This record gives sequence, C-alpha cells and structure tokens, in this order.
Amino acid sequence: MELNFTLCKINDKIQRNMQVRLIAVTAPLIQVENQPLSPEGLIAYCARVSSPHQETPDYEKLLAYCIKHKHWSVFEMVDMSVEIVTSRAISPQILRHRSFQFQEFSQRYAEVQEIERYQPRRQDSKNRQNSLDDLDESTKKWFDEAQERVAGLALEQYNSALEKGIAKECARALLPLGTRTKLYMKGSVRSWIHYLEVRTDKSTQQEHREIAIEIKKIFMAQFPVTAAALGWL
Repeated sequence: MELNFTLCKINDKIQRNMQVRLIAVTAPLIQVENQPLSPEGLIAYCARVSSPHQETPDYEKLLAYCIKHKHWSVFEMVDMSVEIVTSRAISPQILRHRSFQFQEFSQRYAEVQEIERYQPRRQDSKNRQNSLDDLDESTKKWFDEAQERVAGLALEQYNSALEKGIAKECARALLPLGTRTKLYMKGSVRSWIHYLEVRTDKSTQQEHREIAIEIKKIFMAQFPVTAAALGWL
C-alpha cells in the first residue's frame, strides 16, 4: 500500500515529453551593400575569400554549387545551438556525434525531478536496429504499468537516499535510463547536415528520430537556401 500511495503522488512526474528549441545561431557583424549578413550570407562571404567579388550579396547559386561539389568546409563558418530535453536512454546516442560541443544536465549537482515514459514496440526479428509498432493492447498496458512501478520505486528510493544525506552522485545509481535530462548541442552547419541526414533515417531509434526531425524543422527555417540545395524543401 505504501508503494501504491507513492506512485499516485509521483505519476505526474512520469511522462514522455521530448522538447527541442533553438537557442543560438551565429550572428554576423559585417555588412554587404550596407545590409547585415544573414548566417547563410556569412557562409558565402567566407566561401568567396579568394574572389574579387566577395561583397556580392547573392549566394543561392554559390551555396548550391558548394553542396553539389561537396565543398563542405565553407559550412563550418556558422554554428547553430539547440536545447534538447530527452531521457538518459537517448542522450548517449546524441553525444556520440563528436563534431558537436555539448553541455548536459548534471545529476551530480542537481536533483532529478522526472522520469519519462515510452510507448513499447516489438523487436524486429530480422533487423536489430528496428522495432515495429504492432504490439497488442494488453502488452502495451503491461509495459506502461511496469514503467510506472519501476519509475515510482526508483524515485522513492532516490529521494530517500537524498534525505539520508547520500550524495547526488551516488544516489543517481538508483535511477533508470528513462530519467529526464537536458542538453545543449552546438555545431557547425556542416555537422548539422551530417547529423540530420543520419538521424532522420528510419534506422535511428524512433525517440531519437523525433528529436532529429524537430531539429531539421529549425534548421530549414534558419538555413532555407542550404536546405533547398540539399533537397529538404
């Protein structure tokens, strides 16, 4: 009964709530023809470093040419940073992209507040990197209830450990992979192109793919000429 009571109190903290938002894009300080450069304009300006026409304001054809002929280095001149809220099950997959710089929520210094819940899928017997959304409702219900039991017990014991004065860096060993985390991810346009091509593919775990799809929407809004040249628009 005591555990059930605890579950009722913390159920509102056991949820699925992926969030992605833009927090920064390189802001050029120079102007061309008395107009401030856009981030894509800065890419073109740097690409024309050896050209006598560096001040040319038009750049759609230039960026398309660079992409077509794989002149990727010019796309390293501009960065984009995003904030991602996900779980500890997904963040290691994101952190594997080494061309980015990261800052992640530290369970050593801050108290964990929430645990995410995932919808179960069936393991594809022919592809270890794939799962299928065809489980029956009774299995989905069982998994839902299992997540609540595990998350409820984990949070209960974690909070008890903190109350006993156990350090956060030790108490976090009681937490499941579903524990919510937040990270900041900064990379060049070149890195984002590679990341989005890889992580929006169906071979990526669905929960990670959903994050990549949201980031891709942000990228297309910030870099429409580049996105169009890539065939994304």
